[in-house]
This record gives sequence, C-alpha cells and structure tokens, in this order.
Amino acid sequence: MERAQQPKEVISAKDMGVVACTRCMQVWPQEVEFCDRCGHRLVQRDIKSLQRVWALWVVGLMCYIPANLYPMLQTRTFFSVQQDTIVGGAIELIEYGSIGVAIIILIASVMIPIAKFLAIAFLSVSVARPSSVSKNQRQLLYEVVEYIGRWSMIDIFVVAILSSLVQLNVLVAINPGPASLFFALSVIFTMLSAQAFDSRMIWDAQQQGEGQVNNDEHP
Repeated sequence: MERAQQPKEVISAKDMGVVACTRCMQVWPQEVEFCDRCGHRLVQRDIKSLQRVWALWVVGLMCYIPANLYPMLQTRTFFSVQQDTIVGGAIELIEYGSIGVAIIILIASVMIPIAKFLAIAFLSVSVARPSSVSKNQRQLLYEVVEYIGRWSMIDIFVVAILSSLVQLNVLVAINPGPASLFFALSVIFTMLSAQAFDSRMIWDAQQQGEGQVNNDEHP
C-alpha cells in the first residue's frame, strides 16, 4: 500500500470563509459577528494582538527582575531573621542535601520563566519577519508555552504552604517576602501575554512567506 502524502498547501479557515471563536472554538461563517454559543465577538485576526503581547511582556519582565533580587522567604526565629532569594534558597537546599527539591525550584522558578519570555518574544518577532522555523513547530511552541504557564507558580505555592504550616509564634515563623508579589505578577503578566498572542498570525506569516518565494521564482 502506498503511504498517503500530506497536501502541500494548507487551507485555512479564512480561505474557507469561516471564523473560529477564540473563546469556545466554535466555527461560524465570516458574516457572523458574535458567537451564538458564548456571545464572544468574532474577528478574523486580532490586529492589535502584538501590541498587547509586547506591553504585557515588558511588564512581566519588569516584575521578574525584582522577583529574583528581593527575598522570596523570610524565616524568623527567636535569635535571628533569615531572608532567602529564589536562587539563594535553592542553593541552601542543595547544601542541606535536598538536591531534587532545589532542581525543581530552579527549573520552575528560573528556567521556565526565562524560556517563556524568550518563546513569546520569538513568536512575536516570527510573525512580523521571515522565520526558518516551520509554522507547525511555532504552533507547537505556542501550545507548550500556554501549557507550562501554570507550573510557574510553584514557588508561590511552596511559600504559601510553609507560611501556613510553620507558624510557631515566638520560636519560628515563615512569611513570604516582597519577591513573592513580584513573582506572582510576573507569572500573571506572562500568561496574559501568551493568551493575547493570536496564533492564527503564524499561519498568515507562513503563507505570505511562501507567496513571496513563489513571486521571486516566477517573475
């Protein structure tokens, strides 16, 4: 049996004369202005998407810097007060032998947020300029960024659990530091930035690039 080959040209919903609701994903004809299922306004493309993406991205980055400079956790004992940043707390966990927990915190609180910033910036630039990365790979990257966004809050969860469990008044008290607020805001703004990105522009940019190549080959 011959293996079925994938078609070279991808027909988009725009070419078929339909538009999908970005909230509930119901498909409607282009003439419909509002989704009858959820009431959301239907648009072919969000022309202001990149403006919101970059604005939220910059605010998220501004919040992420103090989140790593200020202490995330404040431990008060009868004799002293100890303040730990995200990286400092992870290093201290390694010194105490909790290497696995430290690695999880570093991945969730340092590597994943930085990777999200880079991925969102790359996707935003790739729809405005030609890119060698295929549309399928960029779409997959966008879905991964949206999926892992929820795991970036693990540091906040750890601080909240420790603060509620370890409260021995005079002896020991653990409280969240100022970095926890900035970190939570950074995660929220990066999640909003990813959600503001209109992934349909990936396919438009790819089609425009293919059309430009065809014009160059056939003057």
